[in-house]
Amino acid sequence: MVNLIYVTSRILQPETFGIIIIVINNTTTTTTTTTTTTTTANMSTTQQALESNAVLGNTLMEILSTLKTMQKDHALLAASVESLQSRVDVSSTVNELRGGTGISGRNRVRDSPSLDPAQLAKSANGAASPPQESTVLAPRAPPSPHARKSSITSRIILTTYPGQSGIDPIPLEWGLSDPLLRGPVVVSRHQNTIRRRNAIGAHGGSYSIYHALAVASNNLDLEHKPDFTNTEPAVSIGPFPSWGDGKKIVAMDPFGHLAPWLYKDIIQGQDVDIRPTIAVTRAHMKIPELEQSVKAGRLKPDGKICLNESGELNVTKFAVEPVWYLPGVAERFGIEEAALRRALFEHTGGSYPELITRNDIKVFMPPIGGLTVYCFGDPAKMSNPNVRLALRVHDECNGSDVFGSDICTCRPYLIFGIEEAVKEAQNGGSGVVIYFRKEGRALGEVTKYLVYNARKRGADKASEYFKRTENIAGVKDMRFQALMPDILHWLGIQKIDRMLSMSNMKHDAIVEQGIPIHERVPIPDDMIPEDSRVEIDAKIHAGYFTTGKVMTVEELGAVQGRSWDDIEH
Repeated sequence: MVNLIYVTSRILQPETFGIIIIVINNTTTTTTTTTTTTTTANMSTTQQALESNAVLGNTLMEILSTLKTMQKDHALLAASVESLQSRVDVSSTVNELRGGTGISGRNRVRDSPSLDPAQLAKSANGAASPPQESTVLAPRAPPSPHARKSSITSRIILTTYPGQSGIDPIPLEWGLSDPLLRGPVVVSRHQNTIRRRNAIGAHGGSYSIYHALAVASNNLDLEHKPDFTNTEPAVSIGPFPSWGDGKKIVAMDPFGHLAPWLYKDIIQGQDVDIRPTIAVTRAHMKIPELEQSVKAGRLKPDGKICLNESGELNVTKFAVEPVWYLPGVAERFGIEEAALRRALFEHTGGSYPELITRNDIKVFMPPIGGLTVYCFGDPAKMSNPNVRLALRVHDECNGSDVFGSDICTCRPYLIFGIEEAVKEAQNGGSGVVIYFRKEGRALGEVTKYLVYNARKRGADKASEYFKRTENIAGVKDMRFQALMPDILHWLGIQKIDRMLSMSNMKHDAIVEQGIPIHERVPIPDDMIPEDSRVEIDAKIHAGYFTTGKVMTVEELGAVQGRSWDDIEH
């Protein structure tokens, strides 16, 4: 006889299944008989049992196969759930930002009749009228072997004017906490968007030039619209009160990470091209010095933040493009908005005439680099005032940060900042490093190398460190930290427990924005390369924070860097 005992399958954990157990109890009783009939019956019974066992064996194989399929399906489901969870978080944030008023995006931002962009070059109805020379025929580029149909109009639109026929910018009220009342940032030149622009410039910062090159060479369709499927932020952040404060955030769009989802009704209903200016992702970070930190015992792998013995780190990254609210930027620098507009127009080679002709547009997307936030630990802790925060604000230095030049302390201080940020996160706090694209004190790498040449062909003394730069660039530093604290406000940071920076300019800019700094942490002396003593000692004398000695001018004259031909130091 065959008895089947089933143990019902059930899900024990999200990733664990129960097991189906089949016990086959085959009991046979042998009866001795001398009759042919009995023997035949026994043989028949045995044959049936064998056939039954074969059927059950096949059934068992089918069940095992089904179980394996279920396990694979469950693994896929778990991955899908994790992916969907981030979308749920984004949806929750979007609903929170959109909720409370019951006003849809299409009601908040008025529709505009369709208009061919070529008509924008015609005469204006407003007070200012564009001259006839504002439109000229566009030169034709030689055909590309892979050419696609171009969507460029036959006329070049040099500029636009307030009240011009067909110009109907989507309202943008900077500083409102409700993103739909505030309105989206619209800067695209798509056919149905160009008349609705409420910002000057272009997406991509300095990379907008490559975008133009792709269009000119017919490698990119001007009317291409991105598919933002699965591009939602990898983690949820905010909203914070600072997002609706037009004084605290003037250099980035606080809703830039959610733009395609917040303004979906406008994108679909009015065929307007709206793009994000912030992206949030998760990644691993591997830096050789961090493996040395683990070996030295300064960092300890925990499997969560510091993942292994090689010092591989788990990190959340935020990439941010600059979006300037011109009245707010002017106020930060203590100048008139008109003076700012004129300087931006004239000193970019007249690239953005709407800075002059469109005083009704208050937002400018400059062609400069942005910033990246590297968050170690739970991103939600950055904004928690009851949790300790270690933070470094770092300005780009490609020669040192990437290629290990020892003429400055940039890479060592960056590594120290990352290490200390990780330690703080492992202790239950939050660690953050913010990396700004301001190469060579925002003077650029060419100017920086010219300064290096002047230093190395001279005495390269700390007492002449800043003078070398001023002689070439006319200024010591053009990083202008006044706009830097905006990212801190956007992250919801309310105080900094350990500031991993010696810069007095960064310190003062942050404190002036109402964010207290409880402790300033200088780079350890043993991490300072010998050839960079010129830089660090000169900066300490000029006001950089230190817990050590501040040299006199005479003492600075004795601090001298390595010459090009010195191969022993």
